[in-house]
Amino acid sequence: MLVTDASLHVVRLPLVHRFQTSSHAKDYLEHVLVRLVDESGAVGWGEIASPSHPYYSSETVDTCLLIAERYLLPAVIGQRWEHPAQVPELWSRVRGHQFAKAGVDMAAWVLWAEHTGVPLASALGGTRGEVVAGVSLGIEASVDALLDEVRRQVEAGYPRVKLKIAPGWDVEPVRAVRAEFGELLLHVDANGAYGEASDELRTLRALDEFGLTMIEQPFAPRNLVAHAALQRDIATPVCLDESIDTVDDLRTAIALDAGRVVNIKVSRMGGLGTAVAAHDLAAEHGLPVWCGGMHEFGIGRAANVALSSLPGFTLPSDVSASAKYYERDIIRPPVVADAGVVTVPTGAGLGHDVDVEYLASATINRVTVGSQ
Repeated sequence: MLVTDASLHVVRLPLVHRFQTSSHAKDYLEHVLVRLVDESGAVGWGEIASPSHPYYSSETVDTCLLIAERYLLPAVIGQRWEHPAQVPELWSRVRGHQFAKAGVDMAAWVLWAEHTGVPLASALGGTRGEVVAGVSLGIEASVDALLDEVRRQVEAGYPRVKLKIAPGWDVEPVRAVRAEFGELLLHVDANGAYGEASDELRTLRALDEFGLTMIEQPFAPRNLVAHAALQRDIATPVCLDESIDTVDDLRTAIALDAGRVVNIKVSRMGGLGTAVAAHDLAAEHGLPVWCGGMHEFGIGRAANVALSSLPGFTLPSDVSASAKYYERDIIRPPVVADAGVVTVPTGAGLGHDVDVEYLASATINRVTVGSQ
């Protein structure tokens, strides 16, 4: 295949509900969409789902736009390749910048799947036709407000709810949700907000009594030693998210027994190819995995659905319906969940069309990239 044209589109969509984590709050999201066109005219779309600010990771919309425009796309345009697994080799000298790489990598996989007429899920090795979805809920103004949000999602049919936690917002909201919703699959996500002070460690150990499916990323990304120590002390599985940027990170975490569940995020790991490799490695070691999300627009969300169809994704993934976050998505049809289950598309590529008119109205910046 030969990519002849590429463009980057910074798109802003409002959220239907304000989302608060341990580090920041947001009312809208800006993501960079990647469009690749090959010599046959086939189009592949990808999504750089980085945050706008450097709180979740060091990457932002601005840094991703710069790296994609200056380094990644010029490395791809005009170069022949037969399979998308070869595309990361074209930018092999570029270190880091996983979110930026992920969006271009995704576009290459979608382009190849479109060109060859196969569903993206099949191209990745997916085996199931349906994916069980969970939802992620932010920190609310009160416990009562949180219970209202959980109730809405349970009534919508979602079998798993993830709660964001932070020091001061942890044991009591979890206790309240567990008391009201009984056997609901429930896990918490700290986004690395806790340290190793004795009071914070006591809080994390106290969560062990609530039958959580996992405690996600309690400590800072590189602090695998603290994760391993906590895992030895509690029965609840520790899940690693921000700690796993590469397959080598996963190998290290496995060697340390730093966690017993892995959140595989396409964006955080630099693309679909690396995500599949992480899935395969986790399966070799008997680690359950699930697909985490970054509140992706429809393009990234559809790619996550395709990835979640692989056999090792045995836990509910963050692939909830588009309507959970956006009044109108940029794909047609939007991602839909029926009783918490999303059907894996069987059409070529993403299995969804990009709503180019709506995308244009939501675009706040556009960059066309030429060949080197």
